[in-house]
Amino acid sequence: RKHTTEYSTSSSDDELESKPSLTHKAKRALRRRRKLERETKQLIKQEELKRLHKAQAVQRQLEELEERQRALEIFGVKLERELRGESDSGTKDETQMLHEWFELVLEKNKLMRYESELLIIAQELELEDHQSRLEQKLREKMAIDGSLKDEMDLNEEDEI
Repeated sequence: RKHTTEYSTSSSDDELESKPSLTHKAKRALRRRRKLERETKQLIKQEELKRLHKAQAVQRQLEELEERQRALEIFGVKLERELRGESDSGTKDETQMLHEWFELVLEKNKLMRYESELLIIAQELELEDHQSRLEQKLREKMAIDGSLKDEMDLNEEDEI
């Protein structure tokens, strides 16, 4: 009776008790395996959430970057018109306008480099997500008993 109450704390433990062929060591190993699977699933979810948050941050930065580039483009068009004399801007001298234009070009180039970096980070996140899904799929395939697998299952496992 003491032995029965010791293992009847959860429904999965009840399942273990109902199988008389399982020894105490086998039951303990099965519990450890289930615990390890739960912990692995939790880690996978945490990794997915981290990637999701990072992807959202990258997306926000790309949107802010796009707004900044639009503002620079508008300012650049205005500045070019002033340099060509198409606009009435007698207050600035040509040297000052050229200096502003070069600073604008430098800022625009800096933003383009930053955009490239963000796009690389986004692509990296997509690849990490794809790798994680493939690893999960492979774990599921490998968990199936080898005697139950047909040639197609084995080929798919090898491909993954």
